[in-house]
Amino acid sequence: MKKIAIIGGGISGLYIANLLRKNSSYEITIYEKNSSVNLERGYGIQLSVNSIKLLNEIGFQNINLEDKFHPNKVDFYSLKNKKKICDFNISAFNINEAKYTTLQRFTLINFLKNQLPDNLINYNKKVSKIDYESDNIEVTFENSASIECDYLVISDGTFSKSKSLISKKEIKPRYFKSIALRASIDHNNIKGIDPNNISLHLGSNLHSVSYPIDSKGHFNFVSILRKKLSINELSDYSLFEKSDFISSILSEISKQVDQDIIKNLKDIRCFPVFISSEIHQPINKNTFLIGDAFFSFPPTFAQGASQSIEVAHELYKNLENEDNQFNFERIERTKMIDRKSKFNYFAFHLSNPLLVWIRNTLMKYLVKNNKFINSYLGKIYKN
Repeated sequence: MKKIAIIGGGISGLYIANLLRKNSSYEITIYEKNSSVNLERGYGIQLSVNSIKLLNEIGFQNINLEDKFHPNKVDFYSLKNKKKICDFNISAFNINEAKYTTLQRFTLINFLKNQLPDNLINYNKKVSKIDYESDNIEVTFENSASIECDYLVISDGTFSKSKSLISKKEIKPRYFKSIALRASIDHNNIKGIDPNNISLHLGSNLHSVSYPIDSKGHFNFVSILRKKLSINELSDYSLFEKSDFISSILSEISKQVDQDIIKNLKDIRCFPVFISSEIHQPINKNTFLIGDAFFSFPPTFAQGASQSIEVAHELYKNLENEDNQFNFERIERTKMIDRKSKFNYFAFHLSNPLLVWIRNTLMKYLVKNNKFINSYLGKIYKN
């Protein structure tokens, strides 16, 4: 029986643990640095068809229909004149057994966690050292306790300490010169929010998105604002929890976003946006990075959770087949999604009137061009 240690109890770590449990050849344990798995309610995520298809392998289709939503379209709007630019039929990628889905992050995490035995997750386990000198991999924690494993799966997020430990150098994500403001909304005929679809508003150095996260009238709101921060500001993470800072970001966003939306926002929080600067491959062939530890994308394709699931599934298949090709096969797809995400970010934040007109004109044509859609989006939203 092979021992597999999973570092991190986020989406990718919990999902691959569910897959590995189906194989009696593995003894698996999740080591989570916090005292519990983050079950924060309110905020939403989007899951493309490729990830829903994979989640259905462990019973996700049985989740209560009221706790998830299937939008049909993405409606694009101009923040400047509040007019609709065009719409894109996101349901075109749906298949019989899987649909594009929006839901609370809590709903997905809770589902993944509840599928596992309680004793499979060890809490308060902060990794301090990873040693490859023996035949097995030895992982030491801050309380000096250690474990040995045959395979090590690192899934501890964008700021992965474990990734730095196996690389023997500090690896830091890159600040994307953007602030994300996240909030929840209880829908009540709010202007600018479609109760059935994803609403994407494009502005000057700013874009915002709102969408239903269940069938009970709850909505998610995210606004991405271009903003430079000093080294001191970035090093003080408590800054992003301070009411004055949050108010200043909200004030900048409210210059463009409809006031009816602003006054209905609840549970507002701000986060600096960090992305991966390069793809790191572990030297040891039995160590793997998944989720945001593998690569963190710019937030324009709503692909964070979907890619975490997809990468974890690919690793599971590679472990099953014992071909050790996971890290090599994944790189090109990751680079492709990263390039397109950065291009979208550029296109979403245009301020020059001529460039905005060209973008809007092209979008009206391209969203109806099936060949373009299948080439540009199909490679991301379908396996």
